[in-house]
Amino acid sequence: MEPARLTQLLKAQAHAEGFDLAGVATLGPVESAAEFEAWVAAGHAGAMTWLAREPERRRDTRRPVPGVRGGRVGDAERAPRAVSALVVGLDYGGGEATGPVARYARGDDYHDVVLERLDRVHAWLERTLERAVPGKSYVDTGPLLERDLARRAGLGWFGKSTMLIAPGRGSFFFLGALLVAEPLVADAPFAADRCGTCTRCLDACPTGAIVAPRVVDARQCVSYLTIELREAIPAALREGVGDRVYGCDVCQDVCPWNVRFARALPEDSPFAAREALAGRDARTLAREILAMDVEGYRAAFRGSAMKRAKLPMLKRNAAVVLGNVGTVEDADVLVRALDAPEPLVREHVAWALDRLSERGARTR
Repeated sequence: MEPARLTQLLKAQAHAEGFDLAGVATLGPVESAAEFEAWVAAGHAGAMTWLAREPERRRDTRRPVPGVRGGRVGDAERAPRAVSALVVGLDYGGGEATGPVARYARGDDYHDVVLERLDRVHAWLERTLERAVPGKSYVDTGPLLERDLARRAGLGWFGKSTMLIAPGRGSFFFLGALLVAEPLVADAPFAADRCGTCTRCLDACPTGAIVAPRVVDARQCVSYLTIELREAIPAALREGVGDRVYGCDVCQDVCPWNVRFARALPEDSPFAAREALAGRDARTLAREILAMDVEGYRAAFRGSAMKRAKLPMLKRNAAVVLGNVGTVEDADVLVRALDAPEPLVREHVAWALDRLSERGARTR
């Protein structure tokens, strides 16, 4: 089959699997690799030490493809074959109401959802060509800079928040990539910067984590503090966490492209809020998490991206939220949590109780 026709059909199949965006990029050296490595070297990755691993694989998107070495397939194929990436975007509902859990984490784990769909596209490709096609699906778990690939595939540009923004869609979507040892027709890279002079994401960040346009210091980011950080949240940043139990959408919420184009989820979306989260305000959810045992945690968040944060971390976050937005009525659940076996939880609970006491004193 001619590459142009195959590319057209492959994109159509991606849309048939429910993806909202689909583009193709030819694999090769990564344009943003040096910038990424400088970001890591500056310490902006915080405790996410895995981001410094395998830098040589991140520098060239041909490296992670099974059967491919430096852009050439293995001996079994007996001939070089162009390597390509189908890059996809899957909307997770930026039009849904804001809340204590970031929108991306309210339903099923996006890794599972996107990987399953990409693998089905890969299987379709092999059936269509009636032969094996070396390749691999990636969703935020391998040595691949998907955002760079997405720009090269024409899907959008890097916003000042660092999020990839797609015209007519905004930034509330997951990225995934199917890397294949197969010649496809690449889309034109997205060359424009459509942020203009806007700085709303920088201005709105509750902890000042966007330290410059397109530079986020993860060590200050609420998403990092509530999801990736395994230790105590620095006291100076706890107030900035506000009422966010898990993750943060502020920089996306204020982006004009999202204000205009973000969409609500369809009723059957796997990313719709699960029962443990649906309809919960920050105080209610924080109280429930502080009272949760391990069995309840597993039942509530089975198959959820929220299991990235273990129960003690969620209790830490919940205590900070009650310290920020709680009332005297929340003192009871906090006092009971002082008996938690983890010092991490007890420290943040004590901080929250002090905050409630200070607020009570100011109102008397």
